[in-house]
Amino acid sequence: MSTLPYKVIIVDDEPPARQRLKQLLSEFEQTFKIVEEAENGNDGIEKITRLQPDIIFLDIQMPGMTGFEMLQQLPEIPLIIFCTAYDEYSLQAFETNSIDYLLKPIRKERLAKTIQKLEFLNKDNRTKQIENLLKEITSGEEIKKEITSLTIRKNKRLLFLKLLDIIYFKSGDKYVTVFLKNGEQYLTEQSLIRLENKLPDYFLRIHRSIIVNTNLVHEIQLYFNGRYAFMLNDDYKTRLISGRSYLPLIKKWIDL
Repeated sequence: MSTLPYKVIIVDDEPPARQRLKQLLSEFEQTFKIVEEAENGNDGIEKITRLQPDIIFLDIQMPGMTGFEMLQQLPEIPLIIFCTAYDEYSLQAFETNSIDYLLKPIRKERLAKTIQKLEFLNKDNRTKQIENLLKEITSGEEIKKEITSLTIRKNKRLLFLKLLDIIYFKSGDKYVTVFLKNGEQYLTEQSLIRLENKLPDYFLRIHRSIIVNTNLVHEIQLYFNGRYAFMLNDDYKTRLISGRSYLPLIKKWIDL
């Protein structure tokens, strides 16, 4: 590995997450020098191959190509530090001297421990262990994704909303509104389709414009024209009406 500061490329599909990580890394400028950032796997492959960074801060679950799939296409693998909101991956696979695993939202104190770990790395062992990790991940059963929080940009701040506090999402003309149990509401630029692909299984699409947290469903009532009324267990006893085209998904969930 080259001398300090280490050349860094950030690969993450969420701009707020990239911005937060850049802010954190800027506080350790003697250790890290950000040379580029990428918004997806294909973009990451091109920039990593061209710039040859020492370290990649890499998100795992990205649309089109996961972080693991991106690594398999690299001609040479540098040091990888995974940064993800998914906490259901096998953390034991990451407990080596070759890599680190940062759970979003990343904290400054946790990043400082990563820097301490960098002092004990060996380049040859690092590459071999990362290759072994990829084989273990891709040859085993499919890894279940499980995010625990949602990043929301509000003015110049980044908020991290716990999924357990979110009762439902509802799409509007340009944005999706996030509704919390306590009545608070936030806007996100992420589409319902994107949210549906990344949210845990206990979130259910019941309408073309609504995703509901089924853990907070108190009661379901038959509604007219083959629809259901979902009664939620929040502070305001919210009532949501499903769409007819989502009846098969709802019935499948009810039978579970």
